[in-house]
Parts: sequence; structure tokens; C-alpha cells
Amino acid sequence: MSIHDKVNVSVSRRHFLIGASLTGAGLIIGLQPSLSSAATGDLEPNPFIRIPADGKIALIMPSVEMGQGIYTSVAMLLAEELEVTLEQVVLEHAPADPTRYANPLLGDQITGGSLAIRGVYEQMRKAGASARVMLVNAAARGWGVSPETCTAEAGQVIHAASGRRAAYGSLIQAAASQAVPQEVPLKAASSFKLIGKPIRRLDSPEKVNGTAKFGIDARPEGVSYAAIAICPHFGGKLRSVDDKPAMAVKGVKQVVRIEDAVAVVADNTGAARKGLAAIAIEWDAGPSGDLSLAELEKRAEDATTSGKALPHINEGDVTKAEAENGPVHEFVYRLPILAHSAMEPMNCTLHVRKDSCDVWVGTQVAGRARQAVADVTGLPVDKVVVHNHLLGGGFGRRLDVDGVILAAKIATQVDGPVKVTWSREEDIRHDCYRYLNYSKITATLGPDGLPMSWRHRVIGPAVMARWLPAFTRDGIDLDIMGGAESSYAIPNKYTEFVRHEAPDGMLTGNWRGVGATRNIPPIEGGIDELAHAAKIDPLEYRRRLLQHKPRLIGALDLAAEKAGWTNTLPRGKGRGIALSEDFGSFAAMISEVSVGDDGKLKIDRIVFAVDCGQVVNPDTVDAQILSGIVYGLSAALYGRLTVQNGAVVESNFDDSPVLRIHETPKIEVYIVPSSEAPGGIGEVGTPGVAPSLFNAIFAATGKRLRSLPIDQHEFRRV
Repeated sequence: MSIHDKVNVSVSRRHFLIGASLTGAGLIIGLQPSLSSAATGDLEPNPFIRIPADGKIALIMPSVEMGQGIYTSVAMLLAEELEVTLEQVVLEHAPADPTRYANPLLGDQITGGSLAIRGVYEQMRKAGASARVMLVNAAARGWGVSPETCTAEAGQVIHAASGRRAAYGSLIQAAASQAVPQEVPLKAASSFKLIGKPIRRLDSPEKVNGTAKFGIDARPEGVSYAAIAICPHFGGKLRSVDDKPAMAVKGVKQVVRIEDAVAVVADNTGAARKGLAAIAIEWDAGPSGDLSLAELEKRAEDATTSGKALPHINEGDVTKAEAENGPVHEFVYRLPILAHSAMEPMNCTLHVRKDSCDVWVGTQVAGRARQAVADVTGLPVDKVVVHNHLLGGGFGRRLDVDGVILAAKIATQVDGPVKVTWSREEDIRHDCYRYLNYSKITATLGPDGLPMSWRHRVIGPAVMARWLPAFTRDGIDLDIMGGAESSYAIPNKYTEFVRHEAPDGMLTGNWRGVGATRNIPPIEGGIDELAHAAKIDPLEYRRRLLQHKPRLIGALDLAAEKAGWTNTLPRGKGRGIALSEDFGSFAAMISEVSVGDDGKLKIDRIVFAVDCGQVVNPDTVDAQILSGIVYGLSAALYGRLTVQNGAVVESNFDDSPVLRIHETPKIEVYIVPSSEAPGGIGEVGTPGVAPSLFNAIFAATGKRLRSLPIDQHEFRRV
């Protein structure tokens, strides 16, 4: 269930710092004019718009569609200022070209971090507005009237005084002869026709009728199909394989060996998989071959006390406050290894030739994919063409190009195009994992029961050191530390980062919600623990600590009202709160649960309120929040990968399950009205799920949980 009360946002300290660092590094890009208008006869005032004579507007999408609705929302931004209807817009995937299609906030051609709309909100509107101004000027000049006397509407320029009209397509030659205006006025929110309105997704019809093209649907002429087996052990290698049994299978063409994988190439997927199943592969497990999850967890546990810590935030004097206020409350929260489990498994199709290469893939980083293929093949980067597709789920998994690299290594040994598709088992056992994350929090309370000190040690990997170094500072991963200092007004705060990496050969990466999914559970669980220690209602406790955060209080109050926070619940039921401030958005989640005497948990209801600034499409906000909550529930209830012999044990949805529809609780989404700058929305539904459940379970049972996934055997009522 979703309920529109409207929407809103502001930039968090974390993203302000990151944005400032990127701006200082000169990574913000502008609207470069197109150089091809004269050659094509179309109007191409910038990299995002092409208007041919038929007047159909081609929107060159800088972001990729992976289910988040970005194709519709970005089209709305363009159409709003260009003054066309959405029916007049045709979407095209942007080519791999970071110099023209980089996200302004990231400086690279990346779709992720809830930055798609935030990055292009003004950029895309200016793109539309500049084209509109050029078209209006062209019409006015032809009519011999002032541009101020003309208006634009539904792809036409109108001169009301004379009744003349001109379709955009008839004006492109005259418009193309003009210089692209650098400064153009944008509409006031009161004049919006599309922005802020619920609009049906433009990509839905093709997804429903089956004509939509995902990476896994690529079938260039003459394509072969490859099934792969990747060394299961972290950092392991291929020792030997006998290809004779595979070659005996009808349709199998060849067996390809690379340093850590084997691929069977065939005329069709069935033959490739049958050939792969027929061969016996011997792996060299390498130095991590004896690792177990127990050992990895022990290493992380040890780092909570003995790891080298780097200071992140230091406000007030925590040591003095701890000495003057007692007792010290201490709690450790433990988060497991998680896979992404996108519905579309990893895949990539390549045709490597002597002097060029075509790549068909669904990726969040088209530019990086192009560079990776160039590196593997030795081709100049401009000879690699990436045909980007829709993504059947990203969640951060397709921010890495390991699958593209593996496919490129195979394709260099195959004549003609070859499609490399991972099985579900390979997909789960060779993810770029959300690695173990531990948090140790210590706090003291003043006479009024409110925190006087807050010390938060975060133990986890520095993913950004590898993936985007601009997000690191003085050895600290700013992403993993996102929000670790909390939003609460505590006079003495100290946060620190202990870098604790996964074993060599185990790829770690970004997972939906990124730093917030690591830090919100311990923060919101910890604040709840302190509220109960002070014998203060958890809602009131938070309000007292958030007087400097009116937008967060606004979301909290709305969620509390809709959830009926003050209504008494019967025995065995409980409500729990979790707040988050990240990605420029302010969110409050209240979960309501029932726990039987046997410990059986039922999640009855989740109420979510968000202030995410100016909303582009309320329907997209609803869908993103619902998706994020379901994703968070899967992780909270089931998400934990185990390790034996240096390899991930789980392999499919039977032993690494995701939430089923019959398990999904009633979910209500409320949007706080706002005219602030847009905030991110794709990540914000996930971080609060686990802590709101922790706190609701405590309210129902008196049992405090501090680790995931939730073990129902731990909270039989006490």
C-alpha cells in the first residue's frame, strides 16, 4: 500500500564533503554543445538531445535503467523545460563516454549512490531549456517578432498575437545555426506541468510484453554461448581440466581456459551447460583454501578492540565526558557477508576482432566497462563499442566490471561473438560482496538521561580506496563512514574507522544503501537502548536529540502519526523506530511486529515517511521505497553467506533466499511535501529495516538483538 501526501530533501554532511572534494578537483561537467548538428541535419544542442526533422525528441540517457524508474524521471525533467509531452520523447542509451555523460556529482559515467536525479536535476532541465530557447528564437526570427511574445507548448512554438504556430521539427535548421545559450532561466516549481506528478513508467509496456532488451537478451548474428565455472576458492586458480568429455557433447565448439575459470562454448546454452557438467576440473585452492566463516568473524571481532583506528569525527571531549558521566553503555553490532542477488545473473556478450570490439552488456559503469575491455584486448579504447542494455537489477553489483573482464578474456579466444552467462550458483559464489561489518559503540548519559558522549568504532573494508579514491580521505573510506557520527545532538562525539579487508581474492563492493546499511543499525539500535536505559519513550528521546534537524523530525512525526505510535499494543506486539539521514534525504521507519511464545516472528506492518526534497515522480518514490524495504527485509531475515575451505557455501535461492510475496508485510509510504533540492531515494528504504525490527522485537519481547540475520531462536519472550 502506498499513500501520496507529497515529497522532499537536503544535502547531508557526508555528501556535502564529497561533493566539495569533487568540485575542487574539477569534476563537475557542463553542457557541452554537440559537434554533429551540421553533419546530421538534426538539432543537437548538447549531448542529451537530438531533434530530427520529424520532431521526435531523442533523449540520450546518461544513466542506466535498472528498475529504479530513472528513464521516466529524467525524461520528465527534459520534457518539462523543453515543453514537449512524454509521448514525444524517445529514449536511447548513452554510449560509453565519460567525457560527455559523467554524473556531475561523481565525475564518472556511473549510475549509483542515489545520485542519478540529484546529479542531473538542473543539468537535464538546462539541456531542455536551452534547446527550447533556441527553437523559440528561431521561430521569432522567422516571423520577425520578439522572442518574448512567443511561447512553447507540446513541441510547438506559438505566437498568440498572430495565431502562428511552428512545430519544432520545422525549426531545427534555423535553430542549429545559433550559438547554444549558456545561461537559461528555469521554471519555478509553481509552473511545473510534469515534475511532481505521478507518471506511469515509460519502460513498463516493453517489460510487460517481453520486447524490452536486457543484457542477457543480446543475440548478435552468429553468436555462440558460453557456460562458465569459476574457481570457487578466493584467489584460487585452475590446475587442470580434461576437455574430452565436453567436446563429445553435441553442439560444443571449444573449451576455453583462463587462469581462474573454464568456459565451454557451444551452439546453444543447453549444450554449453551440458558440456560444462561433463568435465572434471581440478582447482588450486591457493592461500585461502582453509578459511572458514568462523575465522573471518574472529578476525573482525578482534578488530573491535585491537585494530588500528583512524579518527574520523572528533567533537567535544569524549574521554572527559566518559570520565565524568557513568556508567558507560557499550554494545557491539555485527553484520554478515551479503550478496546482491540481482534477478538477472551476470552476463556479457563480446565480439573481439583484430581491430575492434563490440560489447553487449547491462552495466552501471559503461565507461569503465569499455576501458576494461580495451585493457584485456589491447585495443585502443575508441575501438571498443559498448551497447548498454536495461539491467535486471543492479543494487551495486554492476558497479564492478569483473564479469566484463572475465568475458573479455574468454572472447579473445573465440572466433565471432560469444555470450558468457553466469549460472545463479556462480553469481552468488562470485559476487562483489558486502563484507563483514562490525560496530562498537560506547556512550554515557547525563542527569537528564540524554547522551553526553558517543564513541563509534566502525570495522569494515575500504571499498572506495579501490573503486573511487575521491571518496577516501586520510585513509578513511567516507562511504563506509557515512552517517557514523549520527544525526543526534550529542555534545561529545568521536568516530573512528578500522580498515578490515576481506581475504585476498574475495571481491568486495557497494551494496544497496552502502554506508548507511552498515551504520544505521548500530546507531538506531544504540539510541533505542539508551532511551530504554533512561526510561524515556524512544520517540520522545529522539525528538529531544533532533531539535536542530527539523526535516528529520518532520519525517519522524509523520511516520509516528500514521503508525499510531501512541496507541497501546497487546501483549506480544511491538513497534520500533529507525531514522536515517543520508543521500540528501530524511527518513523515518516504524516497524510493527508480533512475536509468539514460541519465538515465531511476524512482521505486521511497516510505515515509512521521507522528506526527499522536490519529487520528480511520486510513483517512482513509492516504488523505490517499497523495493528498498523488501530488499532490506530479505537481508534482515535471511542474508548471511557462510564460508568453508575459502569458498562461499551458498549457491542459489534455496539456501540464500529472498523475501517471498506472502511474507511481505503491509507497507505504507508517506512523502513529506517540500520544495528543497531533490535528494536520493533508491538507497533510503533499506538501511532502517534491520534496526526498526531490532527495536520492535525488543518492545514485543524484552530481548535485544545486535546481529543479523535475525535469529528467531534468540527472542523467545522473557
